[in-house]
Order: sequence, then C-alpha cells, then structure tokens
Amino acid sequence: MPGCDRTNWQLHWLEAEGDLGPWRARIASEIAAARLAIATVLPPPRVDILIQHLAGRVIEEIGMAGHAYRRGLFGLTLDPGNPHFAESLANGTLRRQVAHEAHHCLRMAAVGYGRTLGEALVSEGLAGCFVSHLFGTPPEPWERAVACETLRAFRPDPAALSAAGYDHAGWFFGAGGRYPRWLGYTLGYRIVGDWLAATPGATAEAWVGVPAGDVLDAARAGMLADIR
Repeated sequence: MPGCDRTNWQLHWLEAEGDLGPWRARIASEIAAARLAIATVLPPPRVDILIQHLAGRVIEEIGMAGHAYRRGLFGLTLDPGNPHFAESLANGTLRRQVAHEAHHCLRMAAVGYGRTLGEALVSEGLAGCFVSHLFGTPPEPWERAVACETLRAFRPDPAALSAAGYDHAGWFFGAGGRYPRWLGYTLGYRIVGDWLAATPGATAEAWVGVPAGDVLDAARAGMLADIR
C-alpha cells in the first residue's frame, strides 16, 4: 500500500459486503500518515488492520468507526455512502481514528485496556488526549459531548469506578438510555486532562503505560472532585 510500511502494519481489506476500491489509495495514505505521526513519539505497534465497508455500522457523524481487538489487531469500519464520509477522509478524521486505535493496541501491550469502569475511562481518555497531542487538534465530538452539569450529575463514585461489571455500551455509547451518549468518552478525556495538568512533562511511554490508578488519583483533586 502507498506510504505504508507493510513489515509493521499489515492492511487487510474485507470487501465482501462493499467495494472500497475507489478510496483504497486515500485510506492507505491516511493510515500511513497516522503511523508516521506516532513514530515521532513512540515506536508504532506491530499490527494487523482490518478495513471493512459496512453501511450504517459507523459513527453517523463521521461515516467511520474504529475498534481495537487486542495488542496486534484493530479494525476500521467505513461507510462511503454516509454523507460525512468524504469530509472525514479529507480532513484528517480517519488518521486520528487510526492513531486512537493504535494507542489502544500500545496500551493493551503495556498494561491492558482494563476491566473496570475507571480503567476504561482512563484508556479512552489517554487515547483521545494522545490524538489531540499528536495532531494539535481539539477534542473529538464524543470527547466534548456532555456539559459540565451533566458530568457532575453522573460523576461515578469510587465503587462505580472499580466495578468490573459496568455497562460499557451504556457509559460510552448511551445504549439503553440510562446514560447520555458519549458520557464515558467526555468524562475520560477530562480525567486524563487533569492527570496531564498534574504531570507536566509526562513521557510518551507514560501516555501508554501509566497505571489507571495514578490517573484517577490525579483526577480526584480535579474533575472527580468538582467538575468545573
């Protein structure tokens, strides 16, 4: 693929349910751009990347979605028929999605994504802040989707943060209607923001391998104490 080091990142095109031919070169170029950006701060992980065309199985607002499966595998789901897909391909959204998922793979290899709500909030917040740092971009829509008063109303207590049986789809996607859509992404971004403010000069390795407890401890003096 153009611009992609295939010894490190292997692209696998799944097109039984839709052809990606007209966009392949641009998709590969955006993936390569993400890898080069990551390489400026950390060795990129060795990964396989599944790229599939599935109509309607994406974040509606951007026409694409990512998912990290394990340390060496993440996937990208794309819907060229979505009205926002072309813009997302042109404005850097895809490369940011790739960097977000690659960060998950790096963290999975270091300390794991986590099994509790607190660990998931930290892993998502770290990936989001990593992308903002890497590309100099503002939070994504899902990382600024919930107002401060709503974050305050849904602020998890220590028992909730340590719960392994938490409702991931509810906290992060709003499934079931109990929590606002994207609550977990916004909350995680704020939590990690407090950790970064309390940890000036954090190394790139720390952005990947910091224990979730350290991040949550820093946040207890900030966002978790009082959402401003």
